[in-house]
Amino acid sequence: MKYDKPALTADQQITQLSLRGMTFGDPARAAHYLAELNYYRLSGYWLRREADHSTHRFQPGTTFEGVLDDYLFDRALKLLVLDAVERLEISVRTRWAHLLGLRHGSHAHLDSTLFKPRSQTWSHPEAVAKLVGAVEQSRERFMSHLRTRYDELLPPVWASVEVMSLGQISRWFANLRHAADRKAIAEAYGLDEVLLASFLHHLSVVRNICAHHARLWDRELPFKMQLPRKQPVVLVQSLNHEQPGSLYNTLTLLGWLLARVSPGQTWVQRVCQHISQHVPAADVMGFPADFQSRPIWRNASGHHV
Repeated sequence: MKYDKPALTADQQITQLSLRGMTFGDPARAAHYLAELNYYRLSGYWLRREADHSTHRFQPGTTFEGVLDDYLFDRALKLLVLDAVERLEISVRTRWAHLLGLRHGSHAHLDSTLFKPRSQTWSHPEAVAKLVGAVEQSRERFMSHLRTRYDELLPPVWASVEVMSLGQISRWFANLRHAADRKAIAEAYGLDEVLLASFLHHLSVVRNICAHHARLWDRELPFKMQLPRKQPVVLVQSLNHEQPGSLYNTLTLLGWLLARVSPGQTWVQRVCQHISQHVPAADVMGFPADFQSRPIWRNASGHHV
């Protein structure tokens, strides 16, 4: 079937949405946002307000202002997640490079014997090649100095790691051959190394959603992480095991890890405050009704042990 729908102006879009049952408190303001944010970007936020998706009829009481509130809530949530991911990503990269350098030498990342054999999801030669490309594209002064001064294919591991993406470092970590190396890194975060590898993979997906400005709060995440079942107790008690793939669990794990990366941080408090200002979003993200009484969130929400 050939697509034959014409482009609509912002005012025509408002007319179409009105005919489908959406109300507008300030049409001029709505026209401004539709011109700036794109109809299809906002459509992801009004999808759950449709009474019938085939006709796109809205549920009674659906307002453009309510949809916009959801969008702005999600935008601020993504900024909070990116703030946490930045700190965790830098920490993991640093600990990974530090361990390899101390245990296996300055160019351990070039030693294929330290990494798992080729599989469907991992190839050490391909990972090295991607890293070489990233190093060559880097405009960091220290990287240019190391590339031109020394003979090795890559700068030392503690420099090369600075151009790794979160997706790359998650794979380099997960594919360390020796469990002792993975465990030594994971210990700093109070997690089993298998769980840390799973969460880093999951987090790379979440980070990309945020970085590309896609919808986060109301979507099915494509990669489900493994959750701890027994240890650490505080984390296990804080998670929602009835909805293992919920965004609530992602935020809870981030809170757990940030407490180790940056003791005294206020990120969990800021997330808790943000959620409290937009309560309907909590259900969509899998927040349990009693989440404020769970250990990681208890102090953040003003309740003390």
